[in-house]
Amino acid sequence: MTVTNITNVEKFFATINKCEGKVELVTEQGDRFNLKSTLSQYVSYVRILSNCTVPSVQIVTTNFADSQKIMRYMMNN
Repeated sequence: MTVTNITNVEKFFATINKCEGKVELVTEQGDRFNLKSTLSQYVSYVRILSNCTVPSVQIVTTNFADSQKIMRYMMNN
């Protein structure tokens, strides 16, 4: 799933932390970061901040309910 226009990174990661299954950020190079890992969240946060804007990121989930949580985040923010 593509997540667009992340304006509140803290709330985005709070949503990710509520997910029960695996949640990965996929880079343009095909690298995968486990977003449930605090270290990966910091790396992703730095990557997001270095670009100043986050038009879109690719997220892969293993749990349908987690996908719904992320979709709700996108609709409400």
